[in-house]
Amino acid sequence: MEKLPLKELLYKMADDQLIIGHRNSEWTGFGPLLEEDIAFSSMAQDKIGHSLALYTILHELGESDPDTVAFTRNANQFHNSIFTELPNQEYDFSLVRHFLYDTAEALRFELLTNSTCEPLAQVARKVRGELRYHTLHAKTWLKQLGSATEESVGRLQKSLEQAMPYALGMFEESPYENEIIEAGIFEGEKKLKELWMAKVEETISQTSLHLPDWKIVQPITGGRIGKHTEHLQPLLDEMSEVFRIDPGAEW
Repeated sequence: MEKLPLKELLYKMADDQLIIGHRNSEWTGFGPLLEEDIAFSSMAQDKIGHSLALYTILHELGESDPDTVAFTRNANQFHNSIFTELPNQEYDFSLVRHFLYDTAEALRFELLTNSTCEPLAQVARKVRGELRYHTLHAKTWLKQLGSATEESVGRLQKSLEQAMPYALGMFEESPYENEIIEAGIFEGEKKLKELWMAKVEETISQTSLHLPDWKIVQPITGGRIGKHTEHLQPLLDEMSEVFRIDPGAEW
């Protein structure tokens, strides 16, 4: 098959990991507990490492080197889902996003362990252990706070309802969806979404929270084709500030 479908898949995965990694890093020094401060920082480092591995595959396919790809593109050139670029807000929103996003990513990489693209399958097999920790962390806190006080349940419920349209936007299908599936690279966004919904329902059922009706929630899409919110470009400017001062610097 042509490289374009594979590149599109790699870009959206890598961009998701880079952007959510940067958002997670913003909790460093601001976590509600020291334990959470460290946890979000650690997960941020993992995700940025995952993005590097995916950008490296892209480089091997003829794209620019990882630093150039990560730090020199503008917002309309990024393929991340809008969900990942939203500001952190309070901890309840970040926790809900953490749970919804990482549940999807853990499933995505698990499916990719059988990809016919061997470099991608190797990355998936390497990172799935880290992602199991991420999902365990998210579920532990969601279950605890989602069944605790009236305030904690209320705040998480509000964030869950706010986040769900953006979360469903993670599964925006590629223009090359059929080619990717037929080539055995990935089983597709529809399959991933079905698995994700079942996992989310299973965890939420163990709390006092209630899921919105899947049938009436309208996914917020566009990120995969470069249509982003006003929040992404400032994030990219901040993220790339040091690199842009001297792109040729060696550390």
